[in-house]
Amino acid sequence: MKPARRTTATALVLATAGGVLTTVASPAAATTDCASPVFKRQFFANTTFSGTPKKTDCDSAIDQNWGTGAPVSGVPSNNFGVRWTLTRDFGSGGPFTFTASAQDGIRVYLDGTRKVDLWKNVSTTAKQTVNVTIPSGKHTLRVDFVNWTGTANVKFAYTPRTSATVDKVKPLTPTGGTVTYDNATGKAKLTWSKNKEMDLANYRVYRRLKGASYPATPLATTTATSYTDSTLPKTGASYYYEVRAADKAGNESGGSADQLVTTVDQTPPGVPAGLAVASEQDGLRVTWDAVEGAASYKVYRAATETGTYTAVGTTGQPSYLDGSAPEDATSHYRVTALDAAGNESARSAAASGKRKDLTPPSPVTGVKVTPTEYGFHVSWDANPTPDLARYVVRRGELWGDEEEKVCSLYPGYYLSADTTSYAYTTLPDGEESCFIVDAVDDSWNSTFEATGEAEIVTATELDMTPGTATPEGSPLTLEATGAEGDEGNLLEWHGLSESAPEQAGGYRVYRWNPTTSAYEKVKELGAGAFTYFDTGARRGTTSFYWVTGVSADGTETTPAGDWAVTAPATG
Repeated sequence: MKPARRTTATALVLATAGGVLTTVASPAAATTDCASPVFKRQFFANTTFSGTPKKTDCDSAIDQNWGTGAPVSGVPSNNFGVRWTLTRDFGSGGPFTFTASAQDGIRVYLDGTRKVDLWKNVSTTAKQTVNVTIPSGKHTLRVDFVNWTGTANVKFAYTPRTSATVDKVKPLTPTGGTVTYDNATGKAKLTWSKNKEMDLANYRVYRRLKGASYPATPLATTTATSYTDSTLPKTGASYYYEVRAADKAGNESGGSADQLVTTVDQTPPGVPAGLAVASEQDGLRVTWDAVEGAASYKVYRAATETGTYTAVGTTGQPSYLDGSAPEDATSHYRVTALDAAGNESARSAAASGKRKDLTPPSPVTGVKVTPTEYGFHVSWDANPTPDLARYVVRRGELWGDEEEKVCSLYPGYYLSADTTSYAYTTLPDGEESCFIVDAVDDSWNSTFEATGEAEIVTATELDMTPGTATPEGSPLTLEATGAEGDEGNLLEWHGLSESAPEQAGGYRVYRWNPTTSAYEKVKELGAGAFTYFDTGARRGTTSFYWVTGVSADGTETTPAGDWAVTAPATG
């Protein structure tokens, strides 16, 4: 119940116009809207509810006792009226009870039809209870109260009748149903819209297997508008859900629209059979019979038949080459099958095999390293190993002091067995480097990996660093990539939008000229450009670049810089 508050009345001003008094109207009151099921309440200074209400507000419950006083400012303590109205959705409707009491008069209307009539001046509170059947959907209630003289009080309530012998009306069927399924957990979450019933007791969730009927007993009962089913079998089968509403009289609605869920499949495929192991050039080859329904296979390896098996790889074919198998040792394998859902079978029976060829090539000799404008030219003597498959050129950093230095190697570059030189590209900035050249046979036996020893050659880079440093603070970022064919070095930049005033006049590309010791302009590009191929750059050297944005008045931004290295052109 929201009691009325007294407010200061707006006075009417009388003005003369030609000797005739004219009433100046007060401003119109703002429209009052009350959200259902809150009543809209109006106070009248008469018992006929005529004229403009003195006050309009919202009231959550009709339960007031004003005694002998005035209910609000501008309304007398006697001979006044109060009207409450609301329109609400009664869901499926059904039997309701109206309870009313008042001193003096009260009348209650449903959709304009009077249901309660206590309309006389009384000295004590009069009461009346009426049973009413309300149809489904939206309906309007109106409560009129008047106080002629003396004490004023009023009370009204409407409540559904929930006795099973009286209420035979089914609730409305739930709507707005959705379902989501979590493949990781196997849980299905259902949601639906809130029912409009005033006597709703709960919702009942039913589940059925596709092709079957819904059971008589619900899967779950809840007062919420969602439910998570964690009991779904994880077999890949499909299930349907529906939700029904139940009221306090035990009436159950029809079922909501079916919601379909297809579960994850956690039934594993069969166990692989027919395992065999054979040694090949690059490792041990494990084969087995294909398994129906398998999407992939997982291969496990152990040092002994009864030892601990560790996964070494997966494959989509009934064959796997284990290049990591230890050389000159017997390895034992077991294989499992996995279906598309990731279900894994039990492990197969074990099979074993021994990897061949553990002899690495002879060491590489005659290694020479020459500093160049692109980095280093590395050459070596041809290796005489019969099954030589490739060379590996590796560069590293020198660590330690002058008395003892260690060459810490980077990953290498693989080259064919018929070459004896390599153009090693790196930024020539005067750093000292160390190199080895390793030989690898067709069984991937590596001299360096087998012995940990190699001929180490050191060399100091040329210093190609420009004499003019690139200033900081450019709005651009430049990335330069060395040419691989005849397309030239690729320059790409970003940082200014096509509408930026700093590039309205376009972009300028500069390249460092070591002869003149200056960055020289090589290209002017239009506004909105962001790439340039420098076909004029010489191969086999390091090119340093600047790119600037040019405004409409010719002002250039601070340059962005980068470099690109290209190996000498071949053949």
